[in-house]
Amino acid sequence: MSSQSKTAQQPVSGKNADKVFKGVAYACGILILVVLAAVALFLLFRAWPLIGGDQEANSATISNFTGGKASSFWGYVGPLLFGTVLISALALLISFFVSVGIALFISHYAPKKLATALSYVVDLLAAIPSVIYGLWGGLILVPAIYPFWNWVAKYLGWIPLFAGPAANPSRTVATVAVVLAVMILPIITSMSRDIFMQTPRLQEEAALALGATRWEMVKLAVLPFGKSGVVSASMLGLGRALGETMAVLMILSPGLNYSIKLLQASQNQTIAANIAAQYPEANDLGVSVLIGTGLVLFLITFVVNFIARKLTEKASA
Repeated sequence: MSSQSKTAQQPVSGKNADKVFKGVAYACGILILVVLAAVALFLLFRAWPLIGGDQEANSATISNFTGGKASSFWGYVGPLLFGTVLISALALLISFFVSVGIALFISHYAPKKLATALSYVVDLLAAIPSVIYGLWGGLILVPAIYPFWNWVAKYLGWIPLFAGPAANPSRTVATVAVVLAVMILPIITSMSRDIFMQTPRLQEEAALALGATRWEMVKLAVLPFGKSGVVSASMLGLGRALGETMAVLMILSPGLNYSIKLLQASQNQTIAANIAAQYPEANDLGVSVLIGTGLVLFLITFVVNFIARKLTEKASA
């Protein structure tokens, strides 16, 4: 009799545990939406004096921020948005191929001990605070990279991107892009590495059995399998670059222009770094203006993530 009651109680306890787990999972999913909505409402509420307030006062505040270069909100946020996208895109362009190459080396080329050591190094790079990257960039990279930028301006200056003369010290978009590339490299590398290592072993062995070289096997089996994961990793790295503050603030000489001159100083600025620079001296209306630019950055990040989701779905189809 007792054994029958135990058997009857087991399904009941299992169902209760399933209900509890389902409730916790639903609560976690809803919590994410609540936090996202709370952030959006906070930004909208704090930026409302900019949206619905006295436009003359807003214009005066913006003119004070820019030294008279802009008097409207979109005239103010436009160059900041341009600089944010430009620097982030350059950082992604620099880091993408290097990251994928490192991930392939760790997952398919390096000996096991070396691959393990490199994986630890990559994970350690991801844990370094951004202020450390800013110090390294400002104190070490800026003076060290000037001769290279000067060479680029001298021999490739006919390209508008590299029009000279190169600024000295090199507190330019190009230098900041290099630092951000180093910062997002471990993110893309670690995710790509994990995806590549999940490639079905049978597919790799089948390619090798048919006479493919190691590179041909990677091209035919590994890269197609990991394509969606690499896209997701790249968009995650881009999101990190879009929101980076301290490294940009500590290295870049800011400007408020629609400029693609990567080697000249005082050309561009990012939204996040501008908020950090202007916030300490801003009054209440100035804070609303800055939070309004933060709202624009929030929307851009949301759009980037949405595009990444669509690209991932298309790549995995």
